[in-house]
Amino acid sequence: MASRALARVASGPEDYLRVYSTLLQEVDQPVILHWLGTMFDPALAGYWGSDDVTAATGTFLGLIKDNADKVDGVKVSLLDASHEVALRSALPEGVRLYTGDDFNYPELIDGNGTHHSDALLGIFAAIYPAASVALQNYDAGNNAKAREILDSTRELGKHIFSAPTFYYKTGVAFLSWLNGKQPGFQMVGGLHSGRSVCHLSRTFELADKAGLLKDPALAAFRMSDYLRINGVAV
Repeated sequence: MASRALARVASGPEDYLRVYSTLLQEVDQPVILHWLGTMFDPALAGYWGSDDVTAATGTFLGLIKDNADKVDGVKVSLLDASHEVALRSALPEGVRLYTGDDFNYPELIDGNGTHHSDALLGIFAAIYPAASVALQNYDAGNNAKAREILDSTRELGKHIFSAPTFYYKTGVAFLSWLNGKQPGFQMVGGLHSGRSVCHLSRTFELADKAGLLKDPALAAFRMSDYLRINGVAV
């Protein structure tokens, strides 16, 4: 996992390579490396020793190639599909790319006929019923149907992860509450207030459009209560 402490004290790429190489040599089974972008955590600016993504990618790839037997895969959360596709094709044989792109995941998971990204991303916490069916369709060879299902959730993904992206968990928790998975819409540190009433209302609409409200009557009842509590006449 990307480290705030390392980002704070590292003076260049060599520090990252030294720390990660040491850790990789000590693990007893292959790991997943996670490159988390600043849209998710501003404290990670300059990760891999540079604010320049191309330079940082060079350092990242060098680390992986030198330790390929210790790396199962890499998760990249930069919300940049073209960067992910290029990185994916440059990875050593056997090292997988786990997409963390909550905007462009349908085409990245679907692939380009040569490579595809595996799915390990936050939006699945909100779209898990659709994602499960989509992945089952991929397993069955029904790629077109799988892609259609993932595409149907794209607008919701872009909305939940819209800037400021680090408040995406508010939308995920809100949907969990609407679907009856938790008794109240409260989050540690008051994070439930990280999104506006208008933003969460749109989240409700898009989830309904994508067929992701498990019990529409319950979701509508809770949404109405939420609006009334926040001074919106319904």
